[in-house]
Amino acid sequence: MSKTVLEKEIESLRRAERRFLKKQLNREPTQLDLFLEEKVPEKLEATLDKAFSKAFHLIFSKGSSIISKTFSTDKLIDEFEADTADLEELGGGRQLRRFKRRASFTGTAHTLFSTVTGAALGFVGGTIPDIALFITLLLRNIYKISMKYGYAFDTEEEQKFILRVIEAALKEGDEMLAANKEVNQLIRKGLSSDTSTVDERINEAAVALGRALLLMKFLQKIPVVGVIGGLSDFVYMERISDYAVLKYQRRFLVDQLKSGRH
Repeated sequence: MSKTVLEKEIESLRRAERRFLKKQLNREPTQLDLFLEEKVPEKLEATLDKAFSKAFHLIFSKGSSIISKTFSTDKLIDEFEADTADLEELGGGRQLRRFKRRASFTGTAHTLFSTVTGAALGFVGGTIPDIALFITLLLRNIYKISMKYGYAFDTEEEQKFILRVIEAALKEGDEMLAANKEVNQLIRKGLSSDTSTVDERINEAAVALGRALLLMKFLQKIPVVGVIGGLSDFVYMERISDYAVLKYQRRFLVDQLKSGRH
């Protein structure tokens, strides 16, 4: 029995997810990482955790509406509705893949901007301002990705999902596999099944970001040399964005499967 277009897209997604996980799980610490681990002051880790947590709280409480004014939500809604109409009329793989192409382009564009700003702040040792900027750009990026798939970004449930995506993307080893499984289970059961609080999710995401960026943010505190640390924003923005596209694509395909339209 031949597979439907939707079943083929779901299989393609699963292969892409396995490639992403394999790439991250196979990463080895560099000599620079090993050298810096001995130099980083213990208090910096706590400082970063606090800074990331504060940035999330500030943006979720006051900044999301401001971020949404930096791009046209009406245009994204119109684009999604037009793509959905084409999908319902034609129901082909090309129409399904269009959503991912648009979302992937969003990630690439904002990753490049993060690289420029992160490197610029690296010249002046701007670690803490860079964290606020990084979180703003990261959330702006994910907000646009979510809208590309037709999901609002300003609900409490969506905020918790976004934070889970960020956390899972940055985990290492078995912790990443476990976190990825939790995200997939949440997608399957529905976001309402998440009984955690936004504060809990913020704390977990802040710790994950702090651990991932600790060494490079320490290096970024050194003027001029810190440009190398600033460029690390590109690496992690790209990693989280790629993972976000995969998870929103999974949600979209699961919802399509539940609807029974394809």
